[in-house]
Amino acid sequence: MKARRVKGLDPEGPLGDNAERIVRVRLDELCSFMPKAADPDEVVALHDMRIAAKRLRYVLEVTGPCFGPYADSAVKHVKDLQDLLGEIHDCDVQLPEVAAFLEELVAEDVAAAGASPGELGKVPNRRTYSGLVALQVHLQARRRALFEQFLELWRDYERKGFEARLAFAVSERSQSGS
Repeated sequence: MKARRVKGLDPEGPLGDNAERIVRVRLDELCSFMPKAADPDEVVALHDMRIAAKRLRYVLEVTGPCFGPYADSAVKHVKDLQDLLGEIHDCDVQLPEVAAFLEELVAEDVAAAGASPGELGKVPNRRTYSGLVALQVHLQARRRALFEQFLELWRDYERKGFEARLAFAVSERSQSGS
């Protein structure tokens, strides 16, 4: 996912003004993935949201002192979100790999069984199937649980006004003239 362009940056201007512009764009970018990312099948939106969280977190870590105390809380919130989305992404990457490996083993055994049709019980990979299927079950269950945690975390952020509080924190700095 390509980062949104931040318009109006002034290399000669105060850090606080430029940081505010960047944080606003990164915050909007992060929040724009909802409600699409609330669909568990939207793997790309979830991954892109993780990347947007990473960008927002990094800019807040560097420029947070410009904005006051809520910026520190926002860094923690965004890091928690990024970590959780990263764990979901790990499952999304591993599941197709396990499925492809299982399919490869089945194809090998089909070929072996074709060579000796009366020897179906002796196909080379028959004992590996149950382990791979167990891994698929584990990864799917883990992803489902992590996704539910993600939805609850995002609802909690909405209840606590994360987006509005961070937007206010950066605008408050601008109004104070720092």
